[in-house]
Amino acid sequence: MGIKKEIGKKIKRIRLEKGFTQEKLAELIDISQKALSSIEVGENFLKAETLDKLLVALNITAEELFFTNHLKETSELLKMINKNIAQIGDNPEKLGIIYNLTRSLSVK
Repeated sequence: MGIKKEIGKKIKRIRLEKGFTQEKLAELIDISQKALSSIEVGENFLKAETLDKLLVALNITAEELFFTNHLKETSELLKMINKNIAQIGDNPEKLGIIYNLTRSLSVK
């Protein structure tokens, strides 16, 4: 998947999490709803000034927007997670953090 599609999917996901319609977010960042739609499906990309407005409107950082590892396939993510855990080795402090994190995510 290309970077435009990955970022577009992320913008859409964050927009929905924040409760914005395309129309409302487009208004906040001063573009048309059609232009936002084409960004979300990966046909177009944001101009720098629109990107700045988007980050403010969604209350996120550029790092949060451009970090896309979560969009990888599940099997690939599991490989990456296991590799990271293997690199930690037997460090009890770091393993404790991982344990608490995974436990908190699995509690319903």
